[in-house]
Amino acid sequence: MFEIDLSCSLFQVFRGTITDAPDFDPTADAEALYSAMKGIGSDKEAILDLVTSRSNAQRQEIIAAYKSNFGQDLIDDLKYELTGKFECLIVSLMRTPAYHDAKEIHDAIKGAGTNERCLIEVLASRNNKQIHDMVAAYKDAYGRDLEEDVIADTSGHFKKMLVVLLQDFYAAGEEQWGTDEAKFIMILGNRSVTHLRMVFDEYEKIAEMSIEDSIKNELSGDFERLMLAVVQCIRSVPMFFAKRLYKSMKGLGTADNTLIRIMISRSEIDMLDIRECFRLRYEKSLYNMIKDDTSGDYKRTLLNLCGGDDDLAGEFFPEAAQIAYKMWELSAMTRVQLRPTVRPAPNFDPAADAQALRKAMKGFGTDEDAIIDIVAWRSNAQRQEIRQAFKSLLGRDLMKDLKSELSKNLERLIIGLMLTPAEFDAKMMRKAMEGAGTDEHALIEILVTRSNQEIHAMNAAYQGAYKKSLEDAIQSDTSGHFCRILVSLVQGAREEGLADVERANADAQELADACNADSDDMVMKFMSILCTRSFPHLRKVFQEFVKCSNKDIEQIIKKEMSGDVKNAFYAIVRSVKNQPSYFADRLYKAMKGLGTDDRALIRIMVSRSEIDLFNIRKEFKETHDASLHEFIQGDTSGDYRKTLLILCGGED
Repeated sequence: MFEIDLSCSLFQVFRGTITDAPDFDPTADAEALYSAMKGIGSDKEAILDLVTSRSNAQRQEIIAAYKSNFGQDLIDDLKYELTGKFECLIVSLMRTPAYHDAKEIHDAIKGAGTNERCLIEVLASRNNKQIHDMVAAYKDAYGRDLEEDVIADTSGHFKKMLVVLLQDFYAAGEEQWGTDEAKFIMILGNRSVTHLRMVFDEYEKIAEMSIEDSIKNELSGDFERLMLAVVQCIRSVPMFFAKRLYKSMKGLGTADNTLIRIMISRSEIDMLDIRECFRLRYEKSLYNMIKDDTSGDYKRTLLNLCGGDDDLAGEFFPEAAQIAYKMWELSAMTRVQLRPTVRPAPNFDPAADAQALRKAMKGFGTDEDAIIDIVAWRSNAQRQEIRQAFKSLLGRDLMKDLKSELSKNLERLIIGLMLTPAEFDAKMMRKAMEGAGTDEHALIEILVTRSNQEIHAMNAAYQGAYKKSLEDAIQSDTSGHFCRILVSLVQGAREEGLADVERANADAQELADACNADSDDMVMKFMSILCTRSFPHLRKVFQEFVKCSNKDIEQIIKKEMSGDVKNAFYAIVRSVKNQPSYFADRLYKAMKGLGTDDRALIRIMVSRSEIDLFNIRKEFKETHDASLHEFIQGDTSGDYRKTLLILCGGED
């Protein structure tokens, strides 16, 4: 068995980027800093180079030497000479870890609002000693009790779990809240990492669901985020911080407080591991993301703390490969409970709905609200009954009436909801291929994520609607290896069932061997396995691939392949690993930046609303720190927005 402990002995060996400077002389350093700040202006480069090349313990000696030599407070002088984010970063580096954490917590709870994400990050990720030191530093700095301040500023189960983390224990049975939330607190409040990892493994065997998915299903809001953070830190503290760093820099604007806090607090602990996890997950080095997202002396200081560019090495680090192995192992063990957002309406009366729709479209003007309230609140099977009732009672074609009365995106969305899933998929495939350009991403998304049964139904619907086979249409519109991949997928012949361990080992070795072949042979071998094996089997294959190659399948695809072939294989891997996360990413890309890809937005919201849109919502929130509901609210308008929000099913 490939043994892996996600702690990777992180706290037994040094994995930081900042170390004690050799031949250290605190008096000389104090004099150098004094000279750098003397006179008009200050030598910022001299300051940042000195501060970032000393450990925190050495910085404390410099502060003491500065005071005794010049009779001044070094931190006060730095605050006077520096400005902005650079000042914040340098001054924070001069505080001890405990006082830095104490200040971050104090800033998070003082004033009108509370920075819950800061509380979650700090309290979920610190070990017992760090928590105790922080509590003492808080008392010394502010003359107040940290636990009392947290209790005063938070509420509910979120507050209770924060208190558990501050106290480092939970007396099981003493509190009888009688809720699912209390059970989570009882289990996760025991801060023994080794014990909890065993609990998580046993939980997955019994529930056929990861503890993360259970938390997403059962909890919500800040309490959900806190419990997920605790679990992620138990799994891998470096991966937790890699995700936090990525979120602090992605998109418009930078969460500088988060970026500064993490870069400082982890620079002498596990920054090397965080860098590896970052590159593993995001296919980009932390160094390059900081370089692209920041500027000036602030950037230079952060890059010094980062300690190096992993992209330059071009190699995959063994520690990150081990974490990838564990991630695939979890994926192989987990069976996600899929949850829809749209369910059949109770007390359903298709005849009454048909009459109400006719009334909404008769005469001058159209009652869009009435149409939306019927169509969006019914299941697809119920909508088909309404179509039949409309025809038999009124002698009219409901689809034609809707098309004549509605327009633009609202029309596309409502019509999409009224089609059967097979008709809708067929239409989406047709739209992706008609006209001058081809929407390759849509072709990939549909064919990769549909079951054999769904693909067969789509093929029949396509033939019926367009008098041409879908396979022929694909062959006419695409070419080369990409065409071969799509044709393979459109057969709907993917194997079904659980993993065959012996065969998975052989498949993994074949994929590893193919990485050394020429590009054509590599693509064909990847296609023969990725396009035909069942998803549970592929999870095991990808897990074993890490073992025999020391590489991650996602990284290989990104590095060795290109264009639509790369996108197709990557979509398969993402879907195998976590299909709701794949769709969450697709929705994010449909709405981020200028303009909205309404076709993609409609396609996913319609096709997943009765399957796993609730799961997609949860993945969206966790990955992007904003809810799907918020994104739709901000990116769409009018009746189109109203309908999408009903399908979304709620705010997370």
